[in-house]
Amino acid sequence: MKRFITISIFATLFISSYVFFKVPFEGYLSYVVMLFLFPFFIVRFGIPKIPVMLFLPLLITGIIYVESGDNTYALFFKIFIGFFSSVLFYNYVFRQYDFNIKELFGYYMIGALIVSAIGLVQLVSFRVGFTPGYDYSFILNKWGLSYGGLGIRINSIFSEPSYFAAVIGPAFFICVSNLFRKDKLFLTKKQGFVVIVAYLLSFSSLGIIGIFMTVLLLLLNFGFFRYAIVFVPTFYFGFNYAYDNIPEFRDRFDGTFDIFSAQGANTDVHGSSFVLYNNYQIAVKNFEKNPLFGTGLGSHPIAFDRYSLTLQTGVLQIDFNKADANSMFLRLLSETGLYGTIFIIFYLIRFYLGRKRSVDDELWVISNATLLIILLFLFRQGHYFLNGFPFFLWLYYYVHKENDNRLAASEA
Repeated sequence: MKRFITISIFATLFISSYVFFKVPFEGYLSYVVMLFLFPFFIVRFGIPKIPVMLFLPLLITGIIYVESGDNTYALFFKIFIGFFSSVLFYNYVFRQYDFNIKELFGYYMIGALIVSAIGLVQLVSFRVGFTPGYDYSFILNKWGLSYGGLGIRINSIFSEPSYFAAVIGPAFFICVSNLFRKDKLFLTKKQGFVVIVAYLLSFSSLGIIGIFMTVLLLLLNFGFFRYAIVFVPTFYFGFNYAYDNIPEFRDRFDGTFDIFSAQGANTDVHGSSFVLYNNYQIAVKNFEKNPLFGTGLGSHPIAFDRYSLTLQTGVLQIDFNKADANSMFLRLLSETGLYGTIFIIFYLIRFYLGRKRSVDDELWVISNATLLIILLFLFRQGHYFLNGFPFFLWLYYYVHKENDNRLAASEA
C-alpha cells in the first residue's frame, strides 16, 4: 500500500496529458489521487495553519472582486479551490514522509529518469517508423506530437516539449552538477546521461532557457570568476549554436525581441512571442488598475477580454493562454497584484540555499534544482497547480528549513 501511494503521489508530477473529463473543468489524475488521500491526511494531520493563512486574503479579496464585476464566482472558485487544495495536499505529502527531503526528491528523480528514458524511446521509435513507440495519443488524450529537431522534439508523456523541459528541469540540473563531482547524487553517470540527452533533444525554447539558468546557478555557487573561463564561453557558444541550428528557438527569440523592443507596434512575429507580449500588456494594465490584490484568482480571462491587443483591428487574432497568461509571474501580477508578486519574490530570496551555507552537498543542489523549475514556471508556465507545482514550492521551503535545523543542532 505504501508503494502504491508513493507511485500515485509522484505520478501526479508527471502525468498531466490525460484528463478524465473536460467539462465543467479538466479532470486530471492529480484530482483523483487527492480525493482518495485527503480523508486519510485530514484525519491524521488536521488542517495546517500556513496554507490557510496564505490563502485567506486571496479568498476575501477574490469575493470582493467578484462582487465588483472584475471576476465571476465560477472562475474564482475553480482556481481557488484547485490551487488551495493542491498546496494543502503536497504539504500533507511532506508530513506523511516525515519531511524526509532526500527521500521525496529521490522519488522525483526516479520519475524524471523514467520519463526521460521514454523520451529517448520515443525518438528512436520515430526514426525506425514504429508509430506506437512515439505517438502516444492513443493513450493520452491531451497529448500532441511535436515535429522538429531530429524529426520530432521529445516530449515523452507530457503534452508538449515545454512541459517536459520545465518538469525535468530539476533532474537536468542535478545531472549537470554531477558532471563536476566525484560522488554522484541521486543518479548514476549513465542514468544522468539519459536525462541530459533527453532534455537537449526536446529542442524546447524553455529547455534552452533552463540550460542557461543551470549554468548561471552553478556559476553563482562555485564562483563567477573561478569558473567563468569555462562556463561563459560554453554559455556563449551554446546560445549561438541554438540560435543558428534550432529554427523554433531563433524565431521565438527574434519575435520576442522585436515585439518588446517595438512596444507592440510590430505584431508580425512568431505566435508564441505575440501571446507572451499580449499577456504582458494585459497583466500590466490590470495591475495598474488593481495594484494591491489584482482582480482575484481566475480573473485573467476577464482582463484578457478588456485589454487584449486582439481587440484592435489588423492584429493577430490569437487567444492562446487566455486563462493562464502564458507566464505564472504575469498571472500573479494580474490576479494577485502586489500581494502575490512580492510574496513570490520574497519567498525565492528568503529561502534560497547556496553552496556556502549548506550543511551538506545534497541540500544546496536540491534547493537550486528546485529554484530552476520555479523560475521556469514563472517565466512561461501559467498554471498554478499543474504537474504538482506546489510540491516544488514546499520542497524549496523545507530544504532551507532542514538546513537551518541542522545548523542549529550543530551549534547547540
